Amino acid sequence: MTDLQIVELDPNMLEGTGSYCLRSKKKSLGYINKNKWLNERFEEGLKYVQLMEDNKQVGFIEYTDAEFSSRVVHANHYLVIHCLWVSETGKGYGTKLINKCLRDAKRQSKQGVVVVTNTQTSWTPSKEIFIKNGFKMVDTAPYHFELLVYPFENSISLPFFPINWEERINKFDDLTILRSFQCPYVEIATENIMEGATALGVNVNIIDYKTRVELLELSPTPYGIFSVVYKGKLISFHRLTIHSVMKRLKELM
Repeated sequence: MTDLQIVELDPNMLEGTGSYCLRSKKKSLGYINKNKWLNERFEEGLKYVQLMEDNKQVGFIEYTDAEFSSRVVHANHYLVIHCLWVSETGKGYGTKLINKCLRDAKRQSKQGVVVVTNTQTSWTPSKEIFIKNGFKMVDTAPYHFELLVYPFENSISLPFFPINWEERINKFDDLTILRSFQCPYVEIATENIMEGATALGVNVNIIDYKTRVELLELSPTPYGIFSVVYKGKLISFHRLTIHSVMKRLKELM
């Protein structure tokens, strides 16, 4: 009989266990930045929850108050899920982690829980598990972004995306990376952009979000943590190979 346990990481446990993503490269800057980011977010109430089966991690979920979230969504009084990962589908791991988030939201008297999905990338959680667990799509944004919500009975209003995405992108003519360190792969994604741009003689500007207000104002996609813009066009919101970086830049040069 297997033993399933839900474990909430705190600063002390993070020091010993560490976050899951990129854990095979614990000395990498991306992994170090992620753990530093987590430690700072714990003070804001962020939850990083691991699912353990027979002392082996089989899943995790990360969520926080919308007011501190790295997603560009207006969802006051909701919790926002950043990440959901399971080692194996069909065993109920994802549902167990989602239910943990829903219970926390109810205990905190929230109006519900939201998650941002995108069918074109694995950098966002897959929407199927959320639909299966009672979430419904309430809004969409360019580049295949979707907003899924699990509203409680006390929900006064539903969350929504901003609508000025084109205006945001048009602000940037120079090659610009906008990022936060909520994801450890942001560092690798940045390195690939830098290397591809350098090979073509293109200068790169980097904007590191320092506050949620800045993220809400500047991010050209709902994903929030990583965007690359050049000549008023979105190059990417996830990691590209160096070859792909050079190809997309050449098309706009």
